[in-house]
Amino acid sequence: MNVASNNTLTASKPAATRAGLRVLILQSVLKDAAILAGFFTKRHDQVWQTTRAAEAFALLQRHKPDLVIIDLHLSGSGWLDLLRHLQQDCPATGVIVTNKYPDLQREVLAKDQGVLVFLRQPFTRPWIERALTRLAEGARRDDSPLPAVRTQPIASNLPRVRFPVGLKITLPFILLALVVAAGAAYLVSRYIVDTLQGRFTGQLVDTGTLSADWMVQQEGRQLQTLRLLANTQGLAQALAAGDSESLRRLALPIIVNNHEESVEIIDPAGTSQLSLRHVAGGAVESFTVTRGDTDYQQWSFVRSVLAQQTDAQGDKFAGLVHAPWGDYFYVAGPILDAQGRLAGALLVGVSLPTLVRDIRETTLAQVTVYDAQGRPLASTLPAADGSVPLSADQASQILARQSQASFVRDFTLASSAYSEIIGPWTARGGQDMGLLGSALTRNYFAQPSTLTRVQAFGLVGAAFIIIIALGAILARRITRPLTEMVRASSQVALGNLQVKVDTYGDDEVAVLAHAFNYMVTGLQEGFIYHDLLGRTVSPAVREQLRHAFASGNLRLEGQNVLATVLRSDIRAFTSLSETEEPTTVMAWLNEYFGEIAPIISARNGVVDKFEGDAVLAFFGILPHPLTPKESAYQACQAAVAMLQQIELLNQRRTNNGKPPFVTGIGVNTGLVTAGGLGAAERLNYTIIGDTVNTAQRLESITREFGTSGIVVSESTCAAMEERAAEFSLEPLGIQSFKGKRDEVLVYRLRGLVAPAGTSGP
Repeated sequence: MNVASNNTLTASKPAATRAGLRVLILQSVLKDAAILAGFFTKRHDQVWQTTRAAEAFALLQRHKPDLVIIDLHLSGSGWLDLLRHLQQDCPATGVIVTNKYPDLQREVLAKDQGVLVFLRQPFTRPWIERALTRLAEGARRDDSPLPAVRTQPIASNLPRVRFPVGLKITLPFILLALVVAAGAAYLVSRYIVDTLQGRFTGQLVDTGTLSADWMVQQEGRQLQTLRLLANTQGLAQALAAGDSESLRRLALPIIVNNHEESVEIIDPAGTSQLSLRHVAGGAVESFTVTRGDTDYQQWSFVRSVLAQQTDAQGDKFAGLVHAPWGDYFYVAGPILDAQGRLAGALLVGVSLPTLVRDIRETTLAQVTVYDAQGRPLASTLPAADGSVPLSADQASQILARQSQASFVRDFTLASSAYSEIIGPWTARGGQDMGLLGSALTRNYFAQPSTLTRVQAFGLVGAAFIIIIALGAILARRITRPLTEMVRASSQVALGNLQVKVDTYGDDEVAVLAHAFNYMVTGLQEGFIYHDLLGRTVSPAVREQLRHAFASGNLRLEGQNVLATVLRSDIRAFTSLSETEEPTTVMAWLNEYFGEIAPIISARNGVVDKFEGDAVLAFFGILPHPLTPKESAYQACQAAVAMLQQIELLNQRRTNNGKPPFVTGIGVNTGLVTAGGLGAAERLNYTIIGDTVNTAQRLESITREFGTSGIVVSESTCAAMEERAAEFSLEPLGIQSFKGKRDEVLVYRLRGLVAPAGTSGP
């Protein structure tokens, strides 16, 4: 096949002596056209391809093709003009329409022009052959107005897995495991771990565990003090009044009894109303008293408390701060008044030097607290600077692998050799405050020979290099398509349903890419139905409407059906709402509609629209068709139940000093036109016709009652047949309505007839 240009027709001669099909391909994307052309060229068909409808017309006149493949997403109306021409002047020419995603309007237009076969991307060989088979069989017309694209389960169209990813990953690591196992056997045969070394390591791990447990207990003690102070009677009132002396009098005894080092009581603005901090080296009751500090406003955990946030642990938060008065670990919580409103926040803290000193006394280990970057904040190590800092890489490694392994290092300080186990310091809610190290003096270690060290390091280093190399190669081969899928998934999450991922390879990742494309196609189709129906009906009705539309039993262009219409209105609601705020009026209407809408839905009715204080509903069309007898009966049942519910609502409103709702309801049965009304970008499924207008006129008659009432037409009573006897109907005579030539016999529906032997309305 000779390709002239992007927009120029190309032709290919058959590769065999037999006469093949003459195929014209009109696609908006040359890549898609090339895929289709390649398929037909391999079949020895004669192929022309173009991206412009005008050139397709010219080629159609010149070569009289047997098959035309047209892209549904071509810009302009040339594709539709071409379909019209094919239907009128070339009825013997086969037509296949291709599409990337569902386009409801264009698909319906194409089907109106006689198109029965649709081919959706990706253009794989099984799909193209299936489309040709349907075309050859005459592609009997489906009952659905939309083309059925998937004639087989998706799984049958996915490529076969020839080289599974599991095998790709497992084979190299099997070899690697053999290498590592051989190396480990070699090392174990060279030396046995010294018993003293193992005992020392166990002691070091136990020390680290005790230190971490002590931190948890310390946080629990601070929380206990915080709860005791926060629940102290009069504390919230004193804080609200800014009475620092009362705060000190209430808080100091508890602080002294619980041996707390620092307590900060702040107002909702984050300003200290009382700060009590123990004097270093002073008596147990020696505290400095200050107020007015605003440093707390910059602390994120304090802002969380003041914002009354909560997490999985509750409304208490913890934080490590570098304050002007030192490095402190605080536990913060809210102070609530008697009405449960925020009065301020309470912080109970301890300085880091005190922390490490207390842990040292408990565990007998040298304790150091580091920040997240590995810088020492407080330590009991005997040196001028107090500790040996960690590198930033070591600190990040410890935090990243905290759930996998502990970090142990050796160092020498003040002529003493130490081994230190370092782990994350986690506070309330699992938040990492920093790092906590526990060090013990190394009294004895079994030292392997230099040769053994070199051999061990060499083998481990080689293993790591092999692992890294294999991992990099495998990761690149596996993650490249996965990264593309992540990008596409992000686009889908943002609402872009035109995205598509390339499918290449023969493993599960390629299958996943195909499945992703199918998923996006399904989302596109679901979005069309969702956009079609909008948010105007309930989910159940929306689903019924979708099935009815797909089966051809319901058409959006409008259809005449026998149905029952119910119209209700609140009498004098304009007068009721004149003196009220709009928000109050809105709340009243939502309360009113919330009572009556479920009644309509429960009786197979659909609320068509809310018009101010009026409701228009219909019975017998959705969620499934009903006979006029059943729709009239259900509508009358709903009308009676609505008035009963409104009466209960009015009793509650009267008890609350609100005006009652006097409601009129009109019910009429007859021929209505049901269908989509609106613009191309927004349709509303609704009903129109004289039956609807008459229901509104019937409802207006209830103005003469002075109370809530129901008026039904003779057509509704006649439609119910013998079931009309279940209702108490009072004839109101023949009524004539403005704009209607025929007079109507109407009835007042007073309620249900009580069964024999019982009393009732």
